[in-house]
Amino acid sequence: MIKNKMKNDFEAVIASERIAYEAPLAEYTTFKIGGPADVLAFPISVAEVAALVRIAAAYAMKITVLGNGSNILVRDKGIRGLVLKFGDEMAQIRRQGNVLIAGAGTGLGDLARFAAQEKMTGMEFSVGIPGSVGGAVFMNAGAYNGEISAVVESVTAVTLTGEIQKLSRPELKFSYRHSVFQESHAIICEVELGLADGQEEMILAQMGEFTEKRESKQPLEMPSAGSTFKRPEGHFAGTLIEAAGLKGLRYGGAEVSTKHAGFVVNAGGATAADVQALIKEVQHRVFEHAGVMLHPEVRIIGDE
Repeated sequence: MIKNKMKNDFEAVIASERIAYEAPLAEYTTFKIGGPADVLAFPISVAEVAALVRIAAAYAMKITVLGNGSNILVRDKGIRGLVLKFGDEMAQIRRQGNVLIAGAGTGLGDLARFAAQEKMTGMEFSVGIPGSVGGAVFMNAGAYNGEISAVVESVTAVTLTGEIQKLSRPELKFSYRHSVFQESHAIICEVELGLADGQEEMILAQMGEFTEKRESKQPLEMPSAGSTFKRPEGHFAGTLIEAAGLKGLRYGGAEVSTKHAGFVVNAGGATAADVQALIKEVQHRVFEHAGVMLHPEVRIIGDE
């Protein structure tokens, strides 16, 4: 239960219309699944994020960040503590020379299209990834042989004690689907990306090719969290799942996509428990069939 003093403290630093209590999270995730957050806030600046974090720290509250709500599964009991949802105010993009500065809530597709308009190359790979810049940095997102780590110059973040820090590329400790933020849990607020000059026609053509591939192969018409499993070394997760005969396998409202076996989709009314059970079954059957253990790429968060 949220006490009045806590409400008053939060609403001293953020407008009351941008904070909610016991707020369902399903509408803020691409899976359309998720229980309630104790406190859900929509900050509009780095300074406001820092102020909210300091209050949460004073109450020993856990902090969770939602950008586009992709690549996550929020459990059915929801998330305890403070959830920060980055919306339009945290999704601004500006150019300084050959650097784009993007708020962490910026959609990757929006950033790729902005870069194309500015005749800047390096973000084409990201045009169809259904996530935000902050989430992409956190996970070192990639597609079509490109990764966000190749273009990130620095990141402005807020520590769990509410301090604002700027980290350079070496400090970000990027590796496959990994960044330093998975250990530090600092909150990514703004990202600087170094891009090269390019020709707009070639950039748009490359983006169009990637978009066509994605739309033809992936089940974008159904709610999902994107690719469900990490790519196992020497294999493709979707190929292994299809070879095990698991396309269309269902558990409750969760289904292994019939269009691309690497995706678990919400086929209607799925709960987080449905999705988790289906993931476990897929892992078990693929291991039995091919001797390869699949590991989720989707982050599973919230109370059991």
